[in-house]
Amino acid sequence: MAFAKGNQYGKKPKYKSPDEIVGKIEAYFKDCEGELLRDHNGDPMLTKWGDPVYINRRPPTVTGLALALGFKTRRALMIYQAKKEFMDIILEAKSRIEMYNEEQLFTRDGSRGAQFSLQHNFAGWQQEKDDSEKGPAVNIINDIPKGQVTVNTDTAVFNPLQKPDEETEGNAKQ
Repeated sequence: MAFAKGNQYGKKPKYKSPDEIVGKIEAYFKDCEGELLRDHNGDPMLTKWGDPVYINRRPPTVTGLALALGFKTRRALMIYQAKKEFMDIILEAKSRIEMYNEEQLFTRDGSRGAQFSLQHNFAGWQQEKDDSEKGPAVNIINDIPKGQVTVNTDTAVFNPLQKPDEETEGNAKQ
């Protein structure tokens, strides 16, 4: 089996230029908006709060974008994003998804999901671990000099539980 040059998996590149995917990206975001529900007169239907009613509306997601572009996984889109010629267009599309998630942080219903998506799909949103519950760190300093240590027994203070050696006892009796 011969592999295509420059591709370790033997597959041809899905897209040759960023222009090929721009239309698909726009179609994905348009599809996410859903369709405005209208009554028999063609007027938009409204909720009891006066908001228009949309059907088939869904939040834009990185995985949804990947599938709309024909990739099998979110990871495959990330690999394609690493290609220099596609980086800007895919980053822009992901920024639109990130903006949607940021806006959801201000809603009651969508804030938890938005937090999760931001932390796992976008750089700079990861929470730092809180180490305040743990006690202060203990640093063990091992700076005892190696080799024989000499102690001046004339000025040394001994713990009462320590038994001074014979030479110290002789000095103490005098």
